[in-house]
Amino acid sequence: MSASRGRSIVVNVATPSGKGQAEPKRSKVEIIKERSDYLRHPLIEELATTASSISEDAAQLYKFHGGYQQDDREKRAFGEGKFYQFMMRTKQPGGKVPNKLYLTMDDLAMTHGNGTLRLTTRQTYQLHGILKSDLKETFSTVIRNMGSTLGACGDINRNVTAAPAPYAKREEYHIAQELADDIAALLAPQSGAYYDVWLDGEQIMTAEKPEVTAARNENRNGTNFEDCPEPIYGQLFLPRKFKIGVTVEGDNHIDVLTNDIAIVVVMRDGKHVGYNVYVGGGMGRSHRNDATFPRAATLLGFCGPRDILYAVKAIVCTQRDYGRRDDRKQSRLKYLVESWGMERFKTVTEGYYGKKFEPGMELAPFEFPTYLGWNEQGDGKLWYGVHVQNGRLRGEMKKALRNVIERYELPVRLTANQDLLLTDVDPAWKADIMATLKAAGVKDVTEVDALERLSMACPALPLCGLAITEAERGLPEINKRLRGVMTKVGLATSEDILIRMTGCPNGCARPYMAELGFVGDGPASYQIWLGGTRAMTGVAEAFADRVKVADMETFFEPIFAMWAQQRQDKEYFGDFVNRVGFDAVRAFSKSYVPAPTAAAAPAAAAASPAAAAASPAAVETGGRLPRVMIERDAFEALQVYAEKKNTTLTQATTDAIMKMIADDK
Repeated sequence: MSASRGRSIVVNVATPSGKGQAEPKRSKVEIIKERSDYLRHPLIEELATTASSISEDAAQLYKFHGGYQQDDREKRAFGEGKFYQFMMRTKQPGGKVPNKLYLTMDDLAMTHGNGTLRLTTRQTYQLHGILKSDLKETFSTVIRNMGSTLGACGDINRNVTAAPAPYAKREEYHIAQELADDIAALLAPQSGAYYDVWLDGEQIMTAEKPEVTAARNENRNGTNFEDCPEPIYGQLFLPRKFKIGVTVEGDNHIDVLTNDIAIVVVMRDGKHVGYNVYVGGGMGRSHRNDATFPRAATLLGFCGPRDILYAVKAIVCTQRDYGRRDDRKQSRLKYLVESWGMERFKTVTEGYYGKKFEPGMELAPFEFPTYLGWNEQGDGKLWYGVHVQNGRLRGEMKKALRNVIERYELPVRLTANQDLLLTDVDPAWKADIMATLKAAGVKDVTEVDALERLSMACPALPLCGLAITEAERGLPEINKRLRGVMTKVGLATSEDILIRMTGCPNGCARPYMAELGFVGDGPASYQIWLGGTRAMTGVAEAFADRVKVADMETFFEPIFAMWAQQRQDKEYFGDFVNRVGFDAVRAFSKSYVPAPTAAAAPAAAAASPAAAAASPAAVETGGRLPRVMIERDAFEALQVYAEKKNTTLTQATTDAIMKMIADDK
């Protein structure tokens, strides 16, 4: 059945049609979408009730509008059930944030959220802690202040990432960032449901390029549903979430190959000649289900500058019509590509595209720039990359950033590593910006530990319903402990490893591409993935299951010792593991005899006095910090204190205890 027949019944591997055939099996979410009138009902009705939550059907539709209904597991009253609140995620291609929108989000965090803002791994904001009664006002405020949330979640094209560097005179970066905008516009829902839900039908007019409109309306190859409010998506939208990233040759800051569609701008002799297009990337998987797996995108081919929107549309339509709709664990594009093979996938996609893809261009190797610190834009202005620990803006840091962004009317860019770039900075403002941030305790990149600088984690507990264990709250302390182990085996404090942690196997922080990935597989327990590379061009492999937080030092000491002893000329950790292989690492670990604790302490102090002084208790307990049980009200007070001071719970606890002891003397 062609999509152009005007009906939104999608023919694909999971929904056969034809005379005499049984009704195909479809997931529950497919039925909810079909009955929703293009994402309107029952969400509109349930937002108007006084209940603190919405039904599962409405919650599924809410995702398409840009958020998740959440249950704060740590705020549940005893015996009284779930504590409902809502998360809202913005959609801003390439992470570009106008000054007005930044100030709006900063305000909303205090008036309608939990006081914090979270920068995501896809260059967007997440606002947590919204009550249902405040949802419409929160969304309408974002929409009226240069923002959008439409399609930030749900079975639809998500935020389009792009290399964020604000180089004024490097054309390839402008092309990548502009293409991200165009693709976001091309694949944005068109039915008007978004405005019906959040603005009671009032339309906010936005300009769109004629070439984007032309690409969406083009139907020579049967891509569109005719006379349908959603010409590309139809009433069923896509089988599952869909992610697109755009970068430039050599720059893999955005981890481009983890996307369903990965696009690389190709320049030759200073001229833009086209794009390399890759398909089938994705991180999500399930523990103990080998039919699910992470995958890096595969080269599909090359297309010219004028063809890229049509190429993207063709790939999306292939997934729309052939992606599975019976099993959501098998519904991502990567599984279609893997099951079909690239030749069949290319042939079907070219039918929607209307031409053949050219062979891909040979590209320079990828590198991973962080964009932190002071950099020249090339137009006389500067940008300053601020490291934000696991993307959480809070406390004095949040206030100080608001201060300088408002004072100098700075636009901002969010990075795919959960950091923030202050852009268009006049050099005359540099000293004041640095003084303001320093006074609030914001560290310059030169003061941030090398492990911390590269690492990132998903939010996980307590809000994510899928989280098995900690990630955002747990990684800072684990990073410190790993640094202690590295110091113990003789690695310099300048040595770094690309570390990522998630509280479940869905992989939102992309741990499967990291040199060292932590994937939650039980309470205070992680599956360890090794073998990703610094350039993030290949998928790592599972090395060990159920490694307990309490055992991190003993588990990693032999691995880091082997790296320290056998590496080749400053070899990155991921490259080292890939060269020697898992069997060799396991054999070394099995025969490894750790240095005596007493001997290790002076060596660690000599190599890093600050690290040794920071946690003498860790040395005395073999690298593990002692544990103390406290009452819940004291724990909650510590959480508030830690957020206010922009510090860890461990440090907040230490400060409180030391002050009590000092006051008692």
